[in-house]
Formats: sequence, structure tokens, C-alpha cells
Amino acid sequence: MSIDTYGPDGMIALEGGKKARKNLTSGRLRLMILFLVLAFGAIGARLVMLGISAGGERAGQTVAAVAAEARPPIVDRNGRDLAMDILVPSMYASPRQIIDLDEAVEKLSAELPDLDREWLRDKLDGNEGFVWIKREMSPAAQERIFNLGIPGINFRTESKRFYPGRNIAAHVLGSVNVDNQGIAGIENYMDSDAFAMTRLAGEVPEGEAVRLSIDLRVQYALQAELADALERYQAIAAAGVILDVATGEVLALASLPDFDPNDPKSALQEGRFNRITAGTFELGSTFKTVTMAGALDSGAVSITDEFDAREPIRFGRFTIDDYRGKRRVLSLPEVYKFSSNIGTIKVMQQMGKDNFRAFLTRIGFDDELPIELPETKRSSIPHVFSEVGAATASFGHGLSITPLHMATAMAAFVNDGIMVPPTMFVRSREQARELGKRVISSATSMQIRYLMRLNALEGSGRRMNRIADGYLVGGKTGTADKVVDGRYDPSKGFTAFASAFPMNDPRYAMVIIVDEPKRENEQSGTTAGWNAGEITGRVVEKIAPVLGIVPDFSEITEASLVPAELRNSVSGE
Repeated sequence: MSIDTYGPDGMIALEGGKKARKNLTSGRLRLMILFLVLAFGAIGARLVMLGISAGGERAGQTVAAVAAEARPPIVDRNGRDLAMDILVPSMYASPRQIIDLDEAVEKLSAELPDLDREWLRDKLDGNEGFVWIKREMSPAAQERIFNLGIPGINFRTESKRFYPGRNIAAHVLGSVNVDNQGIAGIENYMDSDAFAMTRLAGEVPEGEAVRLSIDLRVQYALQAELADALERYQAIAAAGVILDVATGEVLALASLPDFDPNDPKSALQEGRFNRITAGTFELGSTFKTVTMAGALDSGAVSITDEFDAREPIRFGRFTIDDYRGKRRVLSLPEVYKFSSNIGTIKVMQQMGKDNFRAFLTRIGFDDELPIELPETKRSSIPHVFSEVGAATASFGHGLSITPLHMATAMAAFVNDGIMVPPTMFVRSREQARELGKRVISSATSMQIRYLMRLNALEGSGRRMNRIADGYLVGGKTGTADKVVDGRYDPSKGFTAFASAFPMNDPRYAMVIIVDEPKRENEQSGTTAGWNAGEITGRVVEKIAPVLGIVPDFSEITEASLVPAELRNSVSGE
């Protein structure tokens, strides 16, 4: 029997039944939502576990089996690109997903013949979730391998360091490894705690390009002339550095043979080290500038003094003579411009060997190079000089220093006597003044500038001066026999030229070295004036206009460099 209930409008709704059905539907929806949440939660948890597992496997590979962090770009002082990151594909494998090992090895070996087949098979034959196969590939190679459709072979994008200038400033920039970590040069320094501190101090802002003191225009000119020197003089190596004397900024630094930072392993080839900071050499008579600066500053000698250079000097069984002796009494300027070993020894002896040794310490020759490049070496100087040791050291023999040490000293000698530590980063004059220390007096600095210019006009720097005429370069040559198996070998020479310009208002110091130069032609020689000196002249000729230095041929300017004590002296003319 059925019961029908009617209301005023006909059918009467059964309110209780509707509510029951509504509650039932809502409950089912809540149950379904709960089920979906639990299901997706389980899937998410599994993905996290897989991610952690893959991360653990990656950590078991190299330091960075994940994409390496990007490095900030490096630019020169004018904002020109020196190093940057680019994105490149790298190939990895999930061996547990490899279906046909032999097929995978065969196909990959055909596309990448540089991979060792046994190594590749060993990499793919496992249960790992992640192994690197080929880092930093070309996009074309990636496309070819992708089209092979090999299960378990995948790609990821990584940052790769790129150096647009290739070998330009290679020893300054250094290089990075496959994980984009610095392994040499500024790249290595950028990963150091010292660099991190500069960023914390706001000196190199986070996220901005790292700006070096290098001037790419000057760097190109220096490197081109050194490359020419290797061919012109058939030398085994050549190197040079140019400093701003007031700030200590390195405008250019090159050492040849060099390498391409885009191919870091090329730096491992023989002879490709930074001779400016990581090489120590006997720089020969360039050291006479150091001796003169120390002796004049001590007050033990005067620029008007004279020294008897008629006879060689004997120390027991050792006899020291001049290369081309004048066999007469020489004024101090003549000792310098004629590069007299005898006269230089007597200048040093007036000062005293212990005071001479202390002066080398004062100008930083015993210290580590205060430069941001990690490739540095200490100079090699005896702690205590014997009489003969001090004598040979006075003209640059029996001790070895880095060319950058010499360049820093030369900069101080012409910079009113203020020594500023060298740097690879841009530095203001205000910052330099805070770091600078006086090593000789202003008066001594004036006298050294005169001597250096005199040598360019009348001494061993004449060939250099003819090339760089008008730019008022001053400097000193140095020629030494190399030490081979503990003995000096006269058949293997080493030459140097230490200079500064313009001498009426010094702005830049430079040191050029040439290892085992040969005669350019039958009429030329092998001493420093013929090679290191001429290289210096050609470099100045190219870079002076770029640096805003106008040639000056005024006799008044030249006369202003002569100390007052010598202006009426025949020996100073």
C-alpha cells in the first residue's frame, strides 16, 4: 500500500529525505577529496625521496654534478668584456633506465669518438640514477644525440666560462674547471675568502661585473710586441708589466708563451707560467737603479761624487770588472749611464753592505707580492751579505727577484718616493694614498728620475729613446747570463729593461724581460738595449697616445730634469 501526501499546491516535498541525500553527497565529496589529497601527497613524498636519492648519487660524483653556479662577468677598467658565462648543454645518463647497453655504447661512441668505449660502458652499466657522460657539449652535438632516442640519456643546461679574447690577459684571468670553479688567476681569487671580504665591504658589489685595472687597449699593445719579440729575437720567452705609479694599478701584464683559458689544459704545457709574478730572475744592471736610490737616500753619497773605476775590484780569487770600462774616474751619473760595475760597487760600499741589505727589505723585496693573483713567488735574496755578495748584488747578480717586485720599486722611485702595493683591481688615488708608504725622499726621487732619463739619452737606453722619442722615457737595461746546472752559461742570456714615463710627470712604470734572445740581424747585439729596450720603446710608442700622453720635445723640459747641483756641471751634461 502506498501513501500519497498532498499539500496546498498538490505534491508535498519530503524535506527530511532531501536533507539526507544532500548530506550523503557532501560526505562522498569530502571522502573523495581526502583520497585525492592522500594520493597526491604520496606521489609528492615519492618525488622528494627520488630527488634526495638523486642528489645523493650526484654528490657521489664530482663536486658539482648539478649545474654549477654562474660566475659574475669580468671586465677591464673601461667595461670591455674579458670573461663571461654562457649556457651550454651537458649530457648525463640514468644507467638504471638503459635498456640495451651495447646499443647505447655503440651509438654514443659513434657520435662522440673521443670517449673511451670501456669507460663509457662502465659508466652506463650500473644502477645509478645519475652519472655525467659529457660536460659542456655543443648544441649541434646535443641535437644529434637527442635524435638517437636512447632511453636513459638526458641533458641539462650548465654555465660555461667563456673568454672572448682567448689568450689575451690569460695569466691575469686564469681559468676555471669543468664545474666552473676558479683554478688559476683572478678566477681563482674570486673564489677565495679574501674576495668574499671585499664584497662584504662593498668594494666589489654582489651581482655586478668584476672590474679589473687592466686596460684592454694597453694589454693588446703589450702582448702584440712580446709576441713579435719571440719571433724577432728567436727568444724562448718574453714578459712585461705596466703599472700606474700613483695607484699601483696593473694596466697590462703578459707572459709568453701563454695559453687559451677556454682550453685550461693548454696552461699545463711547458713554459706557460706567469713570469711576472711567479718567476724570479737575476735582472742584471736594472738593479743599479735600486743601488743608486738606496745610496743617495742614505746620504752616504751625493750625486756630485766621483768614483775611481780605473782598475777592477778583487775579492780574494774573484775579480769584478766593467763590461766596457772607461778606465777613469767617473761621476755618479757616469757610473749609472756607462753601467759601471766597479763604480756601482764603490757607491754601495759608501752606503755599507748592511744598510744596502736593509734597503732591499724596506722596498719590499723580502715580502710576498701583495697582488691578488695566487701565482706568486718570493724573491731569493741572501739574508746577510758577504763583502763579495753585496758587491755582485749591487749590480744585480747573485740574487733573484720577480719582475713585479722590480716594477713596484721603479714606480716608487719616480712617484716622489711613495711605494704603493700593486693591484689587479681599480683603485682611486685616495685609496692609494692610504696604502702608500715612503721608501725614499722626494729629493732622491728627483735624482733617480734624472739618472733614468740620462741613461735613455746617453746610455744603454738610446735605442729605446729613438723609438719612443718625445715621450720622455727613462730606464735602465740589464743583461745577465743564465744559471744552468749551478753555473753561469754565457751562451744563454737573459735581458731586462726597467723604465718609467714621462719623466717630467711620471705616470707609468714598466718592466720588460726577454729569455735567451738572439741577434735580430748581423749588425745587432744580444744585450738588453737591442731587445728589451727596443720592445719598451715600441710599447710606449703605441700606448702613450692611448693614455693621453702628448709628446714633448722641449729642451726646457729636458733641462728641468737636471738636479740643481749638476746644472753647471760638465759631468751632468
